[in-house]
Amino acid sequence: MTLLSQLSGTLINVATVLLGTAIGLLLGGRLPEKTQRTLLQTLSLVTLYIGLDMCTALGRVSGGRIPGVILALVSLALGAVIGEALGVEERLARLGELLKRRFRGGGRFTEGFVAASLLFCIGPLTIVGGLQNGLSGDSSTYVLKSVLDGIASLALAGAYGIGVGFSAISVLVIQGGLSLASGGLAGVLLNGADPAVLKTNPYVLLVTGEGGLMILGISVNLMLGGLGAAEDRRVRVGSLLPALLIAPLALWLARLAG
Repeated sequence: MTLLSQLSGTLINVATVLLGTAIGLLLGGRLPEKTQRTLLQTLSLVTLYIGLDMCTALGRVSGGRIPGVILALVSLALGAVIGEALGVEERLARLGELLKRRFRGGGRFTEGFVAASLLFCIGPLTIVGGLQNGLSGDSSTYVLKSVLDGIASLALAGAYGIGVGFSAISVLVIQGGLSLASGGLAGVLLNGADPAVLKTNPYVLLVTGEGGLMILGISVNLMLGGLGAAEDRRVRVGSLLPALLIAPLALWLARLAG
């Protein structure tokens, strides 16, 4: 399989994010601020629905006698402690500021970059789509994700500006890296089975549910952004990212303990 076929879905996703951002920038300057905030609130409601739908995966997984929601809670708590100790949120913000200075961005560049990067790169479509695209060249999952991300980037760009477009770098690095590394991941997660097995894999279900909780945090942040709330009132979703690595370990230990 060629490198292009493995990355086809990622490249389509990058293109839709850039296109959505461009349209959002064109429309954003012509729309009243009140309309921009309403669009941001609308996006937050859709994001809320996506997050709630992902959270239902927690009800389909358990570690022995420990329910998935408890495993998710423990993982998120530990992830928050580690994330704050490592300054993950601040590092993301510094990356956004670095890009802002390098490309002379203005306004809410960093906020848009961080919000869009988290929204576009957290979720089951990122994992499943990466394995499907990398193993078989099937980009259908990423094409679906591309449509959703394109619409979201349009709404975000109208409120946050060009920083949203730079989240395409995050999409390229994370999704592209996942697609290229899919062979090794398949050996660990699937034992060579069809990537569709991931949809019922307990480890992926737990990570999906946790990702849903983080998506809910992003939804809250989008809603607060639409209401013009202060930055320090928002959920520090970036600091929760280590939980996505802790969750599979927590499930493994719980099942080991019986």
